[in-house]
Amino acid sequence: MCVLAPKFIWIGQIMDNSPLVAAQDASITENQNNSDTPIQPSIGTEFDRKIMQRCLHLARRALGCTSPNPLVGAVIVKDGEIVGEGFHPRAGEPHAEVFALRNAGARARGATIYVNLEPCNHHGRTPPCSQALVKAGVTKVVVGMVDPNPLVAGGGIATLQAAGIEVLAGVEEADCRLLNEGFIHRILYHQPFGILKYAMTLDGKIATSSGHSTWVTNYIARQTVHRLRAACDAVIVGGNTVRQDNPYLTNHGQGNHHPLRVVMSRHLDLPTNANLWDASIAPTVVLTEVDANPEFKTLLRHKGVEVVELNPLTPEQVMAYLYERGFCSVLWECGGILAANAIAQGAVQKVLAFIAPKIIGGSNAPTPVGDLGFTTMSEALSLEGVEICAVGSDCLITGYLPKS
Repeated sequence: MCVLAPKFIWIGQIMDNSPLVAAQDASITENQNNSDTPIQPSIGTEFDRKIMQRCLHLARRALGCTSPNPLVGAVIVKDGEIVGEGFHPRAGEPHAEVFALRNAGARARGATIYVNLEPCNHHGRTPPCSQALVKAGVTKVVVGMVDPNPLVAGGGIATLQAAGIEVLAGVEEADCRLLNEGFIHRILYHQPFGILKYAMTLDGKIATSSGHSTWVTNYIARQTVHRLRAACDAVIVGGNTVRQDNPYLTNHGQGNHHPLRVVMSRHLDLPTNANLWDASIAPTVVLTEVDANPEFKTLLRHKGVEVVELNPLTPEQVMAYLYERGFCSVLWECGGILAANAIAQGAVQKVLAFIAPKIIGGSNAPTPVGDLGFTTMSEALSLEGVEICAVGSDCLITGYLPKS
């Protein structure tokens, strides 16, 4: 097998590698860093790294539930044995360190606590974790990564060290950053992390010339997408996807969380009956413009669908709106025209392209990304941090758009 790419791994590996496609309790086996910060490999002992992976395992139990907070797990070890552990379940509830301390009780005194993100040192909805660790009498804290939040940003570590607690930072940092890439992007750029997902045939089509698209990819690939949705705060489509596919956009039983289903439609020329209008399954918000079809807005509201007016209705404005709602990760599952606009306006940072070994042809068959205005190959957007994996008979290419 000849693979012209930086990495080739099987689906089991990439499901472990990415928090956005991982099964709830999968273990990370590979890592990929797309951060501006250089990461030192192999900090700490093999035991340190093993326990940090346990922290990540615990943190993933809350996939899709913690925004605007990060995914965090904590493990307390004493005399080489785990005596307490916990994870942050959702915003407003205690942090992972607090649950781990409760679990350990008096055994936390003189112990080492592992946590994938620096303990906080500020009062938010909950008290600072760094002070709780000092009070509990732990003697060492092993941290996966420094918190990029300016309210923390090394302050938690400084508080611990000032109290005489030994701190080791940077253990399994690449995997820790990958798990919380949505949170990191939100903090640094003040917008959610945008992920463009599409499925296409070998000849680059996302549907036939008639618009039929069920199914481009195989069952395993579709399950992977359902897990991806469960890990995201919202999934976005345009009106044409609603008209052509009548999707559900749920996790289909592949997680504990359904994303907010978001439909962008300027004119609200949408079907009166659609799966997305059933708010008993999962919440839906329709984003439109002020003067669009008032009768249809009333119909949607009667069905329990939230209607929000944005002027202008653009991917950039939508991401700003979702940031204000506290979201970290947003999945774009739209058609080519909206995908191109999202890319052009900086609303997409990561791409997941599923490719099926099928050929359907058709000069008018739709493609995943519409016109970006490029006329030469030198203008092409080359993905970074590329990974390729087999998903049954299909292929998944994952990568990051270059930072502008």
